[in-house]
Amino acid sequence: MSEAYQAAWRESIEDREGFWTRAAEAIDWIMPPEKAYDERRGWFPGGTLNTAYNCIDRHVAAGRGDQVALAYDSPVTDTVRRFSYSQLHEEVCRVAAMLARLDVGKGDRVIVYMPMIPETVFAMLACARLGAIHSVVFGGFAPLELAKRIDDAAPKVLLTASCGIEGARTIAYKPMVDEALKLAAHKVGDMVVMQRDRLPAALAPGEHDWMELRAATASDPIPPCAEMASDDPLYILYTSGTTGMPKGVVRENGGHAVALAWSMANIYGIGAGDPFWAASDVGWVVGHSYIVYGPLIAGATSVLFEGKPVGTPDPGTFWRVIDRHGVKSFFTAPTAIRAVRKEDPEAKFLKEIGTGDCRVIFLAGERADPDTIAWLEQHSGLPVIDHWWQTELGWPGVATCFALGDLRRKRGSAGFPVPGYEFAILGEDGQPVPQGQSGAVAIREPLAPGAFRTLWNNPAGFAKNFATFPGWYETGDAGHFDDEGFLNIMGRTDDIINVAGHRLSTGQMEQIVAATDGVAECAVIGADDAIKGMIPVAFVVARAGVNDAAALHAAVIAAVRRELGAVAALKTAYIVPGLPKTRSGKILRNLLRKIVNGEDWTIPPTIEDPAVPAAIAAAI
Repeated sequence: MSEAYQAAWRESIEDREGFWTRAAEAIDWIMPPEKAYDERRGWFPGGTLNTAYNCIDRHVAAGRGDQVALAYDSPVTDTVRRFSYSQLHEEVCRVAAMLARLDVGKGDRVIVYMPMIPETVFAMLACARLGAIHSVVFGGFAPLELAKRIDDAAPKVLLTASCGIEGARTIAYKPMVDEALKLAAHKVGDMVVMQRDRLPAALAPGEHDWMELRAATASDPIPPCAEMASDDPLYILYTSGTTGMPKGVVRENGGHAVALAWSMANIYGIGAGDPFWAASDVGWVVGHSYIVYGPLIAGATSVLFEGKPVGTPDPGTFWRVIDRHGVKSFFTAPTAIRAVRKEDPEAKFLKEIGTGDCRVIFLAGERADPDTIAWLEQHSGLPVIDHWWQTELGWPGVATCFALGDLRRKRGSAGFPVPGYEFAILGEDGQPVPQGQSGAVAIREPLAPGAFRTLWNNPAGFAKNFATFPGWYETGDAGHFDDEGFLNIMGRTDDIINVAGHRLSTGQMEQIVAATDGVAECAVIGADDAIKGMIPVAFVVARAGVNDAAALHAAVIAAVRRELGAVAALKTAYIVPGLPKTRSGKILRNLLRKIVNGEDWTIPPTIEDPAVPAAIAAAI
């Protein structure tokens, strides 16, 4: 075990004040905080800062204005553009002037419903500069879902684009925005539309063309960076709620900036001038933390990618982008690697292109099955680190801290608690379970800097996260610590199924199925059963070139029986063309559950390919 990691984690728990006070020195404060933590006021009370200043202005002032800040790589439009820190400063200031012309100021909300283009990043940082609270909604979300977020956030302005490009599809955004505005009770003051050549939109009277508004405000004064209290909101990011209403996770300026600065240096090993690429979307928390804010706070070069892991144009896209921009650390989702492997099982593109200057690959977004990690490590020759976190946390809670000299990793585990986080595996009685036994994954209060401290307009909803186990945040995930201290996150707590009195982990079964020869990706869910209460059912996507569905089905059933025994009771494995996933790569297991149980189901607004559920229903 790395001594540096051990010392850092122990200090963060035993001397929280000293640890985070030193970490806060990585941030330029307007008014230094009085202390690291106060139970009532949260992290870095009394401190004031501006997050956009820490992302851009201070690097320009330090003489690094010519360094590349943002590298936009869009294989779907055959475009590569690079923005230096000075150019990024100019663009952000111009968008801030546009928003100021529309009377946006400190505390106002701005909805950003845009694709993966530079203007989206400019908009987020411009809001941060003004002290406005942005809420990014993934471009292409259904109108009703957008309307819910509009009503909850009550924005003064909505920023959008005429279209988004999803692989081979071009998606018109403007009609969806128009429909959402009709459905929403809240009336948005102004709409600004970034016109894209692929599919321009018709604007109604009173709606603003982005570039025309930019030109009209070219001589307006540059708005100064607003002085924000540490606990002032930076953004609202909505995540799915159990009631059908989205939960607005609130991210505060101070703790967020300190946590991301620490993580860039100590988890990812990225400093000023280093190219870093998180292959995510700014509509998700990974995009907020590690496309926009984290790399720029660190003074790094952040890659903004508009494309897919396959089909834009082929499974070599990732490796080309890594090589082209000299990426030092790469971060993506396991599902993206599985998609690459499915199309290129022998890794021919990877072998031909290579990984350039990349030193390490990080995976997150869902559990990384050991087989996928093994394939990627074998063919890339790089350490592959799975790590775990949530929208609520804002940055990793479990990881191997690469930059602390810790390369210990175990396939199937997300690693070790990150400094600042104290984890426990709790039973239904709220007491820690014996080592190796599964239970609810919980984190002791207070959560580390950067984690949420409330939900927008919903303090009662926030409090529920701490109600089951007083003093602990209930993550909603199930897992266990093994005898070496590795934390294994096996899936959501409702993925522990009871089969004829036996508690079984569908995550463990997935691990076995995924390792079966011929399986590209899979999901195992608990289906209702009149005799046993529940039974496990697998959904399997075959690798390219595997055409014998019956043989693959038999191999999957045999593998689970061999490793878990007959008690696992897995007798059904549907071979399907694809799995229903969100655009961030998470498998929609609840949807699979409804389909296999014969319940009514609808296509969720977060789904990547709306045709997949019907194809699965037809297959079963």
